[in-house]
Amino acid sequence: MLTVGIFLFDEVEVLDFAGPFEVLSTAGRVAQRSGAEVPFRVLLIGQTQTPVRARGGLLVTPHHAFFHHPHLDVVLIPGGDVSVVQNDAEVVRWTKAVSATAMLTVSVCTGAFVLGAAGLLAGRRVTTHWEDVADLRQAFPEAQVEADQRFIDEGTLVTSAGISAGIDMSLHLVRRFTTEDLAQRTARQMDYAWQDAPAP
Repeated sequence: MLTVGIFLFDEVEVLDFAGPFEVLSTAGRVAQRSGAEVPFRVLLIGQTQTPVRARGGLLVTPHHAFFHHPHLDVVLIPGGDVSVVQNDAEVVRWTKAVSATAMLTVSVCTGAFVLGAAGLLAGRRVTTHWEDVADLRQAFPEAQVEADQRFIDEGTLVTSAGISAGIDMSLHLVRRFTTEDLAQRTARQMDYAWQDAPAP
C-alpha cells in the first residue's frame, strides 16, 4: 500500500484535491471488490490540523500537520490561490523535505508554482492550468513548460493541467502503480470519461 499525502491550504481549489482523493479512494474500493489489496492510503496534510477554507468556503480538516505525518510515498500539491503558500518558507521547506524521500511528487494546476518555489521543476517537462502557462514560464524559466497537455509524467515528477485534469492524472497514477484494468474500472465506477495523455 502506498501512502499518498495531499497538501491542503486556504483557497485550495476543491476539485484539485478532491478529484485525486476520489480517484485513489475509489480505486481501493474497486480493488477490494475483486479480492485485491487496497493500493493507496490517502491522507490530507495541512500546516496544522486546523480546518482549511478551500475555494467557495468549503471547510476541510487535515488528517495530519506538517512534519507529524507518516512517511509519504507520493506527495501531491494541488492548485488554487497559491500566492501565499508558494512564498511561505515553511511550505517550501516541507515540500522539499517530503519530495526528497517520496517515490513521486505530483502537482495539479497551479500547484506547480509551489514545486517551482521548492526548486523541483528545473530541467523538467511540466504543465499547469492553461491560464497560468505563461506565468509559470516567466517565474521558472529553467522549467520546460508545455501547454495543451492533460498531464506530463517525468518519472519522479508528474504535473497536470487545471482542475479536472487532476482526475485524468490520478487515473494514470492508478494505472502506473497497479494495472490498466483497475484504472479503467475505477473510471467506470466514477462514471468518468478518462482523457488520457498522449505518449511523449
